Amino acid sequence: MKKLLLLSVLFWSMTSFIQQEKPKRIIFFGDSITQAGVQPNGYITKLQEMIDKKGDKANYELIGAGIGGNKVYDLYLRLEDDVLSKKPDLVVIYVGVNDVWHKATSGTGTDPDKFIRFYQALINKIQASGAKLILCTPATIGEKTDFSNQQDGDMNQYSNFIRNLATKNNLPLCDLRKEFLGHNLNNNPENKDKGILTTDRVHLNELGNQFVADKLFPLITK
Repeated sequence: MKKLLLLSVLFWSMTSFIQQEKPKRIIFFGDSITQAGVQPNGYITKLQEMIDKKGDKANYELIGAGIGGNKVYDLYLRLEDDVLSKKPDLVVIYVGVNDVWHKATSGTGTDPDKFIRFYQALINKIQASGAKLILCTPATIGEKTDFSNQQDGDMNQYSNFIRNLATKNNLPLCDLRKEFLGHNLNNNPENKDKGILTTDRVHLNELGNQFVADKLFPLITK
């Protein structure tokens, strides 16, 4: 009996040790900005480099799950296959640009009520799986600082939706909309619409990717 008890304690100790050593799996869930995030200068790659530099490489597994053109309901439709089936510990949702942008470019954006409902449904399903969440506001569609970018109004509105969802669900928020505006106010004296943190008003240049990585790093390594 004592031998059996000793074996049980030993097995439990080994299992506990293995579980502690399991890396924290983080999935970045979004659109083309996140799809590019795994490229050599992408924000996910830069996050991995920052983690490695800290000596924590073995403790984190970063996975990009971005697809160009995706809106919030696209994320909902592929949630099971691209996120939940991988059993993440943490999911970073970074979406909203196309929900706004496509209203102007193709008339296929996402109405406010549907955006909120699909986003909340994402939160519900991810939380039900046991994973934690970080929400991100969409950063920019145009970098002008005089509020003359065509989609500024909608971008502010949809960012407020995400801020409210973060508050309602008691979730951490990476407020990229606010952070990008602050950076541009200090670093865009010529009121350019691109070239500060983006290549084309939307997609991140190398500095923009590093900027996003810097803002996310303390949240994902908490």
